[in-house]
Amino acid sequence: MNELTVLEIVLHASLPVQLIMLLLLVLSILTWAIIVKKAKDYRLAAQSRARFEERFWSGIDLSRLYVQVNAEAEHNTGQEHVFHSGFKEFARLRQQPGMEGNEVMEGAERAMRVALYREQERLELSLPFLATVGSVSPYIGLFGTVWGIMNSFLALAKQNQATLQVVAPDIAEALIATALGLFAAIPAVVAYNRFSRKTELLLNSYNIFIDEFSSILHRKAHTTADAA
Repeated sequence: MNELTVLEIVLHASLPVQLIMLLLLVLSILTWAIIVKKAKDYRLAAQSRARFEERFWSGIDLSRLYVQVNAEAEHNTGQEHVFHSGFKEFARLRQQPGMEGNEVMEGAERAMRVALYREQERLELSLPFLATVGSVSPYIGLFGTVWGIMNSFLALAKQNQATLQVVAPDIAEALIATALGLFAAIPAVVAYNRFSRKTELLLNSYNIFIDEFSSILHRKAHTTADAA
């Protein structure tokens, strides 16, 4: 009796099960590609935040820091993007005649919140896909399992004598479909939970920065207004 390898079982599986295996394999490849890219994005975001906070709290003049950040505006992300948007709007409104300090601050804070929402969209990009793969893949694999077991029973019904050799290939392809479903789902679920937590931590740090930066701008806005 010849022993069947996994590859032989896959190649000789029924067409629906082969399509299911192919779909799960594609989902798994896309999942790992997203995991690698997102891991790099979060690492760069954390490094960028650390570098900018060091520059921001170094005592540098905000106008000078804005000039430096503005020179790299196309590549700004995270806190740099929030700072750039907030200070740009703050400077623009402060130059307009008749603008009170509270109105200047409302505009600056609104600009920073818009920048924060854009950063949130960027950080959460592809996370819904990971969540979908994590929740749907087991069911896709289960469908392949049901189809394979159904074929094994149909093959068994055509035989006068029930033997394991008759049903083994169909059961094996069913189990492979189940395994592929879990292989696609487990990394997706783990990555989704991990990246969601990283997103939450980064957004919390951005919100704290907005509060701290708003306090600094609030003092500047009302000091300027009092002087005027």
